Amino acid sequence: MSEINNTTIPEIATIEEIKDEIVDVKTFYLSFDERKGGKAPQFKSGQFVMCTVFGAGEFAVSLPPSPENDRFHLTVRKVGKVTDALHELFAGDKVGIRGPFGNGFPFDEIKGKNVIYVAGGIGLIPLRSSIMHVMQNKEKFGRILLFLGARTPRELMYQYNLKDWKTAPGFETYITIDNPVPGWDGENGFVHTLLKKVDVPVKDTIAFVCGPPIMFNAVIKELTGLGISEESIVSTLERHMKCGIGKCQHCSIGRTLVCTDGPVYTYRQIKTLGEQI
Repeated sequence: MSEINNTTIPEIATIEEIKDEIVDVKTFYLSFDERKGGKAPQFKSGQFVMCTVFGAGEFAVSLPPSPENDRFHLTVRKVGKVTDALHELFAGDKVGIRGPFGNGFPFDEIKGKNVIYVAGGIGLIPLRSSIMHVMQNKEKFGRILLFLGARTPRELMYQYNLKDWKTAPGFETYITIDNPVPGWDGENGFVHTLLKKVDVPVKDTIAFVCGPPIMFNAVIKELTGLGISEESIVSTLERHMKCGIGKCQHCSIGRTLVCTDGPVYTYRQIKTLGEQI
């Protein structure tokens, strides 16, 4: 097989399976046509790829699988022309993949630490890769905690994973929905309220946070109030990335390019970008 320049030329991948997640969100399991065993290129948790839907266009999407021992897939919400077109495809159809791009979440640097994940709604999608990776190596970490919020039980992402995570040794799972609904016997309230109800580790702790701005700001306030430093809080920035390699400058925020300098930043770095976020 000739070497493929996967930064500018899409590799062809075949959709093997499509799984419905929640309303307007599907997971697409892919195999790469010109790679041995259909395996994906190597990537890091927190990176992203550019996905081409032929005849419709290209869009950036985060990578939810673990970098090790996980079936390659993309989880995509239907939000516009190109993602709508992807949702119309079937198993056996082809897409193009460029990447991976971006810096990714830290892994080796956080070994030995406690790890907190806080996700709101589909914010669990970009965090899933790191969660799976850390769980596969949980003996190398301290406490591992997930705080997850959604508007309703039907909007909880990866419910099959949640079922396993709730009983996984060495993994603490805390879930809440915004308001009470019939049949729900779990916690009610926004996800940041869970942090008040749990003995959250502060020393030697790193927190990964993903979700809508109002949730993000509330969670940051709680975490910093507990004593977790701004350098120890990590998130991703979402911008409409068109090239993935820093050429078009479309994703620039001040002096940073999200596609190459990010998409992963510490909260301290995010603060320096000020009102441009």
